[in-house]
Amino acid sequence: MSSAPSGPLDGFDAAACIDRLAVETARAVRGLGRRGAVVATSGGIDSSAAAGICVRALGPERVRLLRLPERDVGDASSDLALELAQALGADSIEEPITAALEGLGCYEQRDEAIREVFPDYEPSWKHKLVRSAPSASITVFSLVVERPDGTREQRRMPAEAYLSLLAATNMKQRVRKLREYTWADRLSYAVIGTPNLLEYDQGFFVKGGDGLADVKPIAGLYKGQVYAVARELGLPEAITSRQPTTETFSLPQTQEEFYFGYSYERMDELMWGHEHGTDPADLAARVGMSAEEVGVAYAEIDRRRTATAYLHAPAVVFSPES
Repeated sequence: MSSAPSGPLDGFDAAACIDRLAVETARAVRGLGRRGAVVATSGGIDSSAAAGICVRALGPERVRLLRLPERDVGDASSDLALELAQALGADSIEEPITAALEGLGCYEQRDEAIREVFPDYEPSWKHKLVRSAPSASITVFSLVVERPDGTREQRRMPAEAYLSLLAATNMKQRVRKLREYTWADRLSYAVIGTPNLLEYDQGFFVKGGDGLADVKPIAGLYKGQVYAVARELGLPEAITSRQPTTETFSLPQTQEEFYFGYSYERMDELMWGHEHGTDPADLAARVGMSAEEVGVAYAEIDRRRTATAYLHAPAVVFSPES
């Protein structure tokens, strides 16, 4: 008798997973009465794996891949997404969203929020948000700016400035989603969401932005499983070896420093242990942490679920008066 899996990759069969997700994706798209799938691709592992599954499910002729770059991120991600489209044999279109974001005041509001922390900030400076290290206390966020001479400085963000900056940058995800649904309406296709299990469970998405979709094929997969699926699909090595980023700020920024506080490999193990009731002392050696640190991580997983419940909540609809 085989023992129970001890981690998210223990016994994971990527080929079987792809077969299952392809069947379920095709069934879901047909069930919605749609003819194909629209996937916004950034060259990241999640959107690439989701696109590969859709091509396997529906055929490349019924998958439209969108590249939606903006000026803070640059063209590198779009170039990778084009390489993905060529590898999959799917049609791909690039539609930069910088002009739309300028018209909506995204960059202006962002700059105003940054100047609350760095009064001498200029729009040409690069920047990013970073979180405090995981602990038993609340998470705080700091702003990092890079001046023209290459020097960097980090200062803690007051709550009002932080929320204003976040609201501005969330426009990027919402404008991208607008373009996805515009193409979906035009083609009678379904919009495919690309969050993995960590992002979906922990609320690492924008409501009405990347959290909005008709089908979310990989929302049940740990990040390491997504990488395994992408490799099994034969996706370009430049994508399968790429580290996760937020694709939001002008300075390079990992998901670890912005949101999770841990590498995706460690976060996979922590989430797995939490979900399977693993005692922190039993998981500690596996993840290279103390039992107390694992306990802190478990508590933060629960706190994030509570804090982001609103993102998962559907609209509140009242019944008519009886």
